[in-house]
Amino acid sequence: MKQRIITAVIGLLVFIPILIIGGWPFYIISYALATVGLYELIRMFSKDHIMIRFIITIPFLWYLLFPGDLPFFSAYEVVIIYMILLFTGMVITKNKFTFDDVSRLVVSLLFISTAFHFLIILREAGLAYLLFVLFLIWTTDSGAYFTGRFFGKRKLWPAISPNKTIGGAVGGFLLALVVGICFQLIYPLAFSFGYVVLFAGIISIVGQLGDLVASAMKRHYAIKDYGKIFPGHGGVLDRLDSVLFVALILFCLQFV
Repeated sequence: MKQRIITAVIGLLVFIPILIIGGWPFYIISYALATVGLYELIRMFSKDHIMIRFIITIPFLWYLLFPGDLPFFSAYEVVIIYMILLFTGMVITKNKFTFDDVSRLVVSLLFISTAFHFLIILREAGLAYLLFVLFLIWTTDSGAYFTGRFFGKRKLWPAISPNKTIGGAVGGFLLALVVGICFQLIYPLAFSFGYVVLFAGIISIVGQLGDLVASAMKRHYAIKDYGKIFPGHGGVLDRLDSVLFVALILFCLQFV
């Protein structure tokens, strides 16, 4: 517990100023976290040649994370080029590198690049938008933890995450709605109260779903944590699983 607290304090002291400043400092930390997150995913499902797969994928990830309009190829074209490269690898290795490997790498690239790119878009739209999302996810987690301790009698999905309860999930959801409304009163976004409540509910539900998805993946591949970069907390994906999953949904809903 002491190690978790120390890591959390140091992380906040580093992250909060960068979050407030935005611009290139935020781009740099986004690129760094995305790169580590990509490595964690590749290491999770790859049994060999991890670094080769990682190094080949990095340029495509960095290009897709580029803030602003992409200079040469569209995101769609970049993914196609990446797939062609991987398919060629199947032939060169005489199918030692398989279609399953191609599929996992493409999904990993799409997931990490899209989620982190939208986080960059959120920050560029204004600090309030990113804070709104982060506060609601943190509120949901905290609310689910404390209400789950007192009212969590029925398990939410024990086969995936044995500690989560229905009471905790409902408590986290309701607290997120309250915090979303309070946030709008203090630091208003360019939305009506109806939209604020709607997005607060969506963010809370999807954030909890993202946590379950991350747990399901770890159980499938029999790992405890995605990484160890944050002592006591695990890896990038352990800390940002809900945030990244929410980012995907908000990207589809054109939140900003």
